[in-house]
Amino acid sequence: MLSMIGLIGGLALLIYLTMRGMNLLVAGPLCALFVALFSGLPLFPQLVGKGEANFVGNYMTGFSGFIASWYLMFLLGAIFGKVMEDSGAADSVSKWIVEKIGMKRAVLAIVIACAVLTYGGVSLFVVAFSVYPMAVSLFRQADLPRRFIPAALAFGSVTFTMTSAGSPEIQNWIPIEYLETSPYAGWEVSLICAVFMMIFGYWWLRRMIRKAVANGEKFIARAHDPVNEDKELPHPITGLIPLIVVLIISFVFHDSLQQSALIIALLGGVIASYLLNRKYFTSFWNAVSEGTLGALIALGNTAAVVGFGGVAKAVPAFEVAVNAMTSIPGSPLIGGAIAVSVIAGMTGSASGGQAIALPLLAPHYMEMGVNPEALHRVVAISSGALDSLPHNGYVVTTIRGICGESHQDAYYPVGALTVIVPALAVVLAIILFSFGLGI
Repeated sequence: MLSMIGLIGGLALLIYLTMRGMNLLVAGPLCALFVALFSGLPLFPQLVGKGEANFVGNYMTGFSGFIASWYLMFLLGAIFGKVMEDSGAADSVSKWIVEKIGMKRAVLAIVIACAVLTYGGVSLFVVAFSVYPMAVSLFRQADLPRRFIPAALAFGSVTFTMTSAGSPEIQNWIPIEYLETSPYAGWEVSLICAVFMMIFGYWWLRRMIRKAVANGEKFIARAHDPVNEDKELPHPITGLIPLIVVLIISFVFHDSLQQSALIIALLGGVIASYLLNRKYFTSFWNAVSEGTLGALIALGNTAAVVGFGGVAKAVPAFEVAVNAMTSIPGSPLIGGAIAVSVIAGMTGSASGGQAIALPLLAPHYMEMGVNPEALHRVVAISSGALDSLPHNGYVVTTIRGICGESHQDAYYPVGALTVIVPALAVVLAIILFSFGLGI
């Protein structure tokens, strides 16, 4: 009983402290200590026998293990994003999409710009920073309420692109290590779910905006609104080529190298971006340095959450919770989806939720004979649902840091599009796999 109180209380505390702005590198181990104390888990390795569970040992094993597995992917992904940003390639691609689609479809233009950049491998945070100035300009000209800008940015970045088959985003690659699949696992179902999310989500976003406009909401300018600079940008084609390079290389090498193919793909994207757009860089090596720092922060924050999971899964209550979720009647995919989604929601991290849940769930479901491709796709999509609760790092950064909005004004449309829409897509995926599609 105390162990369950400690587990639930520790997760609740982690959410609370994150929403209060505490650094995850502090909140992670602090909340893990809370869980350990309530469960009577020894604190130090010296107090237990070799290999036995303890707070420090389990936390650092989870923390360091995640870094060892994903450091190069995070590093190259962040560098690629910053290189695309510094050269103006990301801006060029976004601007070209907006021009082609037109002002009458301002919201759709923003969504597609984010989607193209995200599916091309650009960091979610970089995409938001890059597209935001154009979003402000479009919303101003269309006189749309600006509190919907975070929803448009998030919808194009973390729904139908982030967890879809073929995406180079980390959330689509983590399951490969545990399920021995490919980034294209369950692509038929993934395509249907992506189309569903895109159409239904865009309809819902437009409906929310039309309702707000009908109620008299308008665009309100601010003194510090970004102004699109007249900086010379590379041609959109030379901006798109590095994105295509990432996708092609990851496709060519995914069978032989599995998740390590992403290392070569992202490195190829960085090199292609430099060779094609080198005269447009403000400072290539500054972009590399900024990308490196960004990667360390993102990796450290995720690893801090995974370390928390390393302690949580060592206490008796965690096994009880996992058994309850994996014993849900019906398709085993339901239990997997719920487990990953709940853990991702409690930790505020899709990648963290996968990294905590899959080492435990994958062997269990593989022994049951669950199709690994179906499990890969369901896990990927479900990790992108509850992870977007208010304390999620991307959500906080996009709403407050980039767009300057409050959660009270902007989170409802963000939550509707990045929590409810992906959750419905998970249900759709499970139904389609249950009928044998893509298996």
